[in-house]
Amino acid sequence: MYDRYNRQISYLRVSITDRCNLRCTYCMPTEGVNLMDHGDILSFEEIVEVISEAVSMGITKVRITGGEPLVRKGIISLIEKIAAIPGIIDFGLTTNGILLPEFAGDLAAAGLHRINISLDTLDPEKFRTITRGGDIQKVIEGIAAAKMAGLTPVKINCVVRTSSDEPDAQAVREYCENNGLEVRFIHEMSLADGCFTMVENGHGGDCLNCNRLRITANGMIRPCLFSNIQFSTRELGIRGALEKAISLKPEKGTINLNGGFQNIGG
Repeated sequence: MYDRYNRQISYLRVSITDRCNLRCTYCMPTEGVNLMDHGDILSFEEIVEVISEAVSMGITKVRITGGEPLVRKGIISLIEKIAAIPGIIDFGLTTNGILLPEFAGDLAAAGLHRINISLDTLDPEKFRTITRGGDIQKVIEGIAAAKMAGLTPVKINCVVRTSSDEPDAQAVREYCENNGLEVRFIHEMSLADGCFTMVENGHGGDCLNCNRLRITANGMIRPCLFSNIQFSTRELGIRGALEKAISLKPEKGTINLNGGFQNIGG
């Protein structure tokens, strides 16, 4: 399926929760965020229905996001259901890695193909500060568990303030090179200010060739991270929301004043 700018839309990012077990400074304000009511969040059945409809329309790549998707109770069951949908050729998940030592093997067994893990520094104290209390050792163990489970290629998402030449980013690069990991550098973004750049070693931020849609944890289809446009699957029906999102997908990102990274999934 193609949008009005002749971009083939084949990638769906699915946020399954706005909850997270970290409070990263670039993702959440100090005062926290207003969480969705549990009743507003899509059930597993609704998520599978949305993805199935999207795949029938041409989606071939699906990525599960959050919040932190591994905090969603019953996540392995959901992964099994999604993996069973015919037509998905690339099935991934983005995580902060804290719970991966527990879940990596089961995720692979359930049918997940690969994984992206957030890691912005190798300094334990800096990591604790950035994440407001996170334990970097859990992430390191999670990376090892993902490799052992075969969730490869394991990609590392490293957020940088100004440049991938920053010392922390270079340390992460070296760590990845020494451990058979692929690293992507993501410059800090501001939804409200419309501040974003292309991801280094990745495809995010490339508006000219953007092939993705997003669905929020409460069932809103968003054609662009940096846009206020969204359509409710519950009000318009799944196909209706998808069709509207594709037909009105903007040429390029501008600003987003009605969503956040914690409930759209980045």
